[in-house]
Order: sequence, then structure tokens, then C-alpha cells
Amino acid sequence: MSTTEQPREPAAAEPRPEPLDLAGVSPTSPVGRLAATVERLRREVRTAQAEAEGRALIELAKGILVERLGCGPAQAARQLAELTEQAGVTPLEFAVEVINQAARDRMAEVTDAFLAAAAGAAERDSAVRLRTAESGALAADDTQAVADSLLQHALHPLGAVAVAVWAADADGSLTLAGSAGFSPAEATRWRYVPPEVATVARRGLTERTGQWFASLAGTGLPTIGRHVYPDGGRVAVPAGTGGRIHGVLEIAWPGPLQPQPPQVVRQVEALAELCAHTLETYTRLQAPGQEPRVLPDAAELMDLADGLHDPALVLVPCIDGSGQLVDFRIQHVNSRFLDPAGRPRAVVSGALLLEAYPMSAGKSELFQRVERVYATGEPFRAHRMQLTALVDQVSLSAVADISISRHGNSVLLIWRIEDETARLASLLQHAQRLGRIGGFEENLLTGEITWNDELFSLYGRAPSGSPVPLEELQAHAHPDDAVTIGRFLRTLLHHRRPASAAFRLQRPDGVTRHIRVVAEPVLDTDGRLFVVRGAYQDISAQHWTEVALAATRDRLAHTEQQATERNRLTLQLQHAIMPPTQAPLRAPGLEVAVRYRPAETEQLVGGDWYDAVVLPSGLVLLCVGDVAGHGIEAATSMVVLRNALRGLAVTGAGPGQLLSWLNIVAHHLTGAVTATAVCALYDPRRRMLRWARAGHLPPVVVRGRRAAALPLVKGMLLGAVAEASYEEAEVQFAPEDTLLMYTDGLIERRDRTVEESLTHLLATAGSAPRTLDQQLDRLLTYSRSDTDDDTCIVGIRVG
Repeated sequence: MSTTEQPREPAAAEPRPEPLDLAGVSPTSPVGRLAATVERLRREVRTAQAEAEGRALIELAKGILVERLGCGPAQAARQLAELTEQAGVTPLEFAVEVINQAARDRMAEVTDAFLAAAAGAAERDSAVRLRTAESGALAADDTQAVADSLLQHALHPLGAVAVAVWAADADGSLTLAGSAGFSPAEATRWRYVPPEVATVARRGLTERTGQWFASLAGTGLPTIGRHVYPDGGRVAVPAGTGGRIHGVLEIAWPGPLQPQPPQVVRQVEALAELCAHTLETYTRLQAPGQEPRVLPDAAELMDLADGLHDPALVLVPCIDGSGQLVDFRIQHVNSRFLDPAGRPRAVVSGALLLEAYPMSAGKSELFQRVERVYATGEPFRAHRMQLTALVDQVSLSAVADISISRHGNSVLLIWRIEDETARLASLLQHAQRLGRIGGFEENLLTGEITWNDELFSLYGRAPSGSPVPLEELQAHAHPDDAVTIGRFLRTLLHHRRPASAAFRLQRPDGVTRHIRVVAEPVLDTDGRLFVVRGAYQDISAQHWTEVALAATRDRLAHTEQQATERNRLTLQLQHAIMPPTQAPLRAPGLEVAVRYRPAETEQLVGGDWYDAVVLPSGLVLLCVGDVAGHGIEAATSMVVLRNALRGLAVTGAGPGQLLSWLNIVAHHLTGAVTATAVCALYDPRRRMLRWARAGHLPPVVVRGRRAAALPLVKGMLLGAVAEASYEEAEVQFAPEDTLLMYTDGLIERRDRTVEESLTHLLATAGSAPRTLDQQLDRLLTYSRSDTDDDTCIVGIRVG
């Protein structure tokens, strides 16, 4: 520190100043005070110089980490802070150690060669992959090329098979900016994810931290390529810079993902930071015919705020030297802005958000909400949020409706502060109007009566008219309610206790209203009654609602009785024709078993049916079917189709012809019902099966320990068109082979495709017990169906 003095003429007689010596000088004297000030300034200068040198050393250490790790300055700063905390030293001491180590690296290069090859190979490979991926990403001209480079250079060595780079739009939606490892059809299907749709990528966006899923199974989160890798691991890491998240990096593994070491976690975070720079450019591109993704910047947002009728602030982010978001500056407040502390707009405008409202980081979490909106782009709305401001050590609170949204690189904060007293008065007025409640107060000593406007309206009187005293209440009520009103007045005026009564008010206009009156006595200091306060409420709507509700209950009870009887008859019909089990069918060289499991819910009685019968020709007719719908109609249609097929089978026609005739029956003779079915004829002598299908699931053949579905043959469902033809196929059986025919109630699930459910059925059927009955029981026991539908199974085993 230096001082500037005015030039003056030298004086020969003036002695040269001697150095100050505090020995023997009183600290309270002017000379002592001046010496103490000089010494204090010297210490401050030395401290400032040391801090400047320390900052230079810390920046030099950051540069070394950037060169050694191949990362950006922000990542190097975070890495330096983490290492410093782990080492338990100050940042300056750790920076000196990093610099000294870097200086010794050249001299110890030959000595440490063997140890580095043995112990540092994995980290070196990781750094090489990271630098290669970074080079490829920086050289890429679009996000798709970045995804290809990341998967090829950095993620394949980690075992990953696919990567998706999502861009976060201002409305909170996600756009697939680039992908690698997924099919083009899958990428097209996941091109856009609307706001608030829960996916793996959105979890990484909203949580704002890396989300590592060991397996997608059990998460319930849809995402790109889930049907290809249903049990694979997933990682969703937010890609952001400067406190703002531009998108999400999602990585897919083919199988379950084991816990990863910190080196891999840091590598993935570094890759996400690379994607953030590319996404920042991507989100500024405007596709032909579309609105620009970047909304007006701060200057245009200020014009927008000035046009609003609500108080609004325009906030811009404040980024520190390490690229971290530290605060928001209040760039502008509109003319309607009202500060909770009553400060002028000029005081608030230009200040930092945490400086103007320090308590916004407290219970209200207003700052965290603004920070989240800026990072993710998802708008935030809140009704009656508590705002707290700390001004001159005084805490002030207000209630406001909050709206926060991001536009470009700025944030618009709108609040509407409520006047609590006016709001409560307005609420009371509206409650009285909506509840049709009128209040009164009657002074029994002076005879003065006070009514509000709503009570005059209830009585059908003009506000300028005279109120009705309580003693005259009976004259305005229905004569049948005289006893009720007398009991009310006696309890209130004689016994001086609160009372209530319901009566019919007869108004001057001839309208009768159902009214409830509630009142309480007010006593003076001597215990004498002098004032009565209370309220009238129009309960006409409630009265007629209760009357209508009683009639509805009677009709509902009658309807429920009819429905119960209808379901009982339906179940009796279904059980009579389709018993859960059936006596074994006797056929030479053939074992036949059937199972039927009705729906657990009686209202879902369905039209599933089966049949197994030996025809006069010696052939065995095997069939299962499912009529669309539930209830008595489905059950009766099932009976018609089942009996019709039995009668048609006696003609000796093949299964394809039988289904063609059955289609005519379904279309013309049963009220145009639709159904699916499988029909088969088995020849025990030749061990040959001929079969056809009408839109039904294929039968399953079990040979040894291997189960396989028969190849599909063409055939549409029954009843869809007037005439249809059905393709047939033949299957040659060997001894001990098993055939299974079933309805969709055995395998259907809401969260699985038919192919996945059929795969589980084949795995269960392959582990066959000793007998056919045990095998059918096992299929019912281990069924994963969750639709609560009827289930039919027909099984045959060749002897």
C-alpha cells in the first residue's frame, strides 16, 4: 500500500524522519495510533499478497488436472475440491502438493514405469478413452455424431450397448437429439416425450443427479429400447453447464449393471458434460416450420413483464469462476411489483435474489424452485405459497400465488400477494352467499334487530323492510311446525341454552323454503339474557336431495337384487355346461383332460368354452373358444357356438370347414357376436392332428422337456364378416407327446406383450409333471395372468 503526498520545496533545516519505534510510546497517543495503523496495513498487504499467490497456485493445480485427466475446468475444480476434502488439508496445501508432484514426474518417469504399468493401466485406459471420446465429440458436427463417438470410444469398453442424448426443451419436454445402438424404428418412436411423462431420462432431469439403475425390471419406468433390454441396467445423467441442464445422457447395458467404481462414475459425468456443450448449440437450432426453442432473452422478457397485470421479476443467473450457479440477479421488476417489505422498486431492482430476500432459501424454498426451473426448464406453479423477507433483521411474511418459468437464459418470476384481511372477509361473504346463510342479532332489552342482506333474501323481503322478531317466527312458518318452533324458543329464551330447529318458511311470495335456524343466548354480567345471535340457512336443496337419495336407494337396492339374480343364473348356466373339471374322456391310445377356471369377479362372467368329444367316425373333436364380452349375453352366445360346433362336427367335415360354418352361425344367428376359437380333429390310429384357428392363440406341443407353439395358420375371428375361409395344418404326434389348447385368460397380462407371456407358458409347460392332470393343474397354478378373465385348457397326451 502506498500514499501520495503533495510536492513541496525541500527545507535544509528539516531533519529526515526516523523510523517509528513503539517502545515507550502510549498506544493511546496519536503517534501510537498511527504506528498501529501502519502495522495493520502492512499485515493486510502481506495477507492480500499471500492470497493472490495462493490463488495463482490453485489455478495452476487446476490446469495440471485438466491436462492429466483430460477434463474441463469445471470438472477439474470439482475434482480438486473432492481430493482436498479427502486429504483433510487446505486447498492451497493440496495445490502445492499437486504442483510438486507434477514437477517430480519427469525425474521419476523411468523409476515409476514398471509400477505405472501394473497399477495405473485401468485409469490410463479410462483417460485415453475419455480423451478420444472428447476429441470425437468436439469434432462432430451434430448431436447424432456425438452419440456415435461416445458409444464407440468410451462406452463400448464399459460394456454398454446403446446411448441416447436427450435435449430438454423450455416446456419440460424431452427430444431425442441423438442415439446410437438403438434401431431407427425405436429412435423414431421415442423422438419426443411430452412434459411430466415419467421416464428414465426424466428421472435424471428432475432429480438433477446421476440415476443408476441396476436393472429396469421392477422400476415401472418406460424408456427407449426397454423391450429389447428388459432386465438391462440404465444410467441417466443430467448434462448441464453453469447451473442449467440442457439435457440428459442415457446409457443402456444389456444385462444387470453391477456397482461401478468412482472412476467410471466420474467418466460418465465427464461425458455428460461434453454432451451439454453440444446440446447448448442444438437447442438454439430452429427447425423449418417450427417455433424457436429458445424463447426471448432478458431484454425481450423485460418487455413481456411490463405488459403483465401481476407483479413480475426478471432474473438472470450469476455464475462464478468455476462455472457454478451461485445466485440470480434481479434484472428488472415491472410497475405492478409489490415488495413484501414495502421497499421501493429501485432498491430491489439490480440486487441479488438472496441479498434482497435471504429467507427465500429457507422454509419457502423459493430460491430452490427458481434454481430448479432454470436447470430443468420445467415451469413451477404454486397457490398460496409463503414468502418471507428479512429486512433490517425483521422477518416479514406474505402469502402469494407463484409462477416461475424459464425463457432462454432468463427466469420470469410472477407473484400475486394477497391481502389476508380482505381475503378472509371476501371468503366469508362468498361462503354465506353460496351456503345461503343469513345472520341476525336481536337485542331483547331494546328490541333492536339486525339482519344481513342474505337473511332478507331468504325471507323474500326487500333490504329496506323490517326484520321479523323471534317471537313472531311461528306466524311465518308452516302450521305443522308450530311444536318444533315452540320447543326451539323455549330452549333458547327460557332455559337460555343454544338451540336449533328445522322448519318450513312460508314467504310472502308464496314460496315455501326448508330452513334451519341456529341461535345462542348472550348474558350480561348479572346472568340476564339481553341479546340473541344466530343464523338461518336455506336447506331446501339438501331436503329434496335427501328425498331423491332415498328414492334412489330403493331403486338401487332393486337393481342390485336383479343384478345378483342375473349373475347367479349366468353362473349356474356356465357351470352346468362348463364344469371346472370333467370326467376323463375315453379314447384308444389317448389321454384327454380339461380344466375350466371362472373369473374371480362374478360381474366378469365370460364366454370362454371348451369341448372334447369322440365322434362317430372315431376321430376326437378338440376345441376351445372365447366369446367377446361378459355377462349373460356372452354365456348364452358361448352355448350356441359350442352346441353348433358339436352338431356340425358329425358331418365329417374338416376343422377349416367347421370354422367356416361356425362363422356363419356367429354372424347371422347369434346377434352378430364375435369370438375366437381353435378347432382340431385327432385321428388316434394315425396319431395325426388336423387343426385350424379363428384369431385364437396357437396350440402348444410338448415333446420331452421341450415345449413349442405350433406355427400360425391363417384365419380371422368368428362373426367379423359374413363369409370366411380358414387354413388347415397337420401335425404328426409321437408316443408321450402332449398337446395343450387354451384361452387367453391363462397368459394375458397388462404389462407384458403376448410374446413375452407365451414364452413364460412354454417354460412352464416344458417342466411337465408325471400325469396330464398334474400338468394342467401346474399351468393354472403358475399362471401370471392379471386380467381376472375366464380360463379354459384342453390337453391330450398320446399313449
